Amino acid sequence: MNRREFTAAVCTVWAPAAALAAASESDAASGIRAALERGALAAVAQLGRTDGFLGNPQVRIPLPGHLEDAAKLMRRLGQGQKVDELVTAMNRAAEAAMPEAKAMFVATIKAISVEDALKVVRGGPTSVTDYFAAKTRAPLGLKFLPIVSRATEKVQLADRYNAVAGKAAGFGLVKGDDANVQKYVTTRALDGLYFMVAEEEKKIRADPVATGSAILRKVFGG
Repeated sequence: MNRREFTAAVCTVWAPAAALAAASESDAASGIRAALERGALAAVAQLGRTDGFLGNPQVRIPLPGHLEDAAKLMRRLGQGQKVDELVTAMNRAAEAAMPEAKAMFVATIKAISVEDALKVVRGGPTSVTDYFAAKTRAPLGLKFLPIVSRATEKVQLADRYNAVAGKAAGFGLVKGDDANVQKYVTTRALDGLYFMVAEEEKKIRADPVATGSAILRKVFGG
């Protein structure tokens, strides 16, 4: 390979890195903040409305695995409506918790450091979401849990869950140490939230031009 060919090959391999280098540290921080804001707030808006969880098969919260067999049996026994009511109530509880995420997300977005922003820009296809989840998942869980608990109490979800679990235990399908329904719903609500944030991030990375944001084009366009 002659010098010209070698130089061209090196430039091709390192083109993304060069594009990244072209963005200043300030640009990187601004771009990550913009990506976080766009992805996070879009996810909250989508999930925090009626059927945000229940109507989306990608994040819809099912019965815990250990209750699925019991639910099938209940349907065969003509009690499918009780199962449907339980699933609906769990998803409604998750939807009710979503607005609580907005303020924490905005605070996290504003607080990102330039150093962290550079690491995130150089990361993988969901590095923005991964950063976000690492910073907010635990405290959001604490905020979500009482909201989910109130929502489940309002529709007597815990009682319904325990009733289903009790029937399952009667058939030998569930052990006594069943998962707590409030914690289960909270965990799945968080899983759904970060899944949707990641989906938004992938869209931004795949086509930053389509966002209409100059800073996102500059940071992710390479």
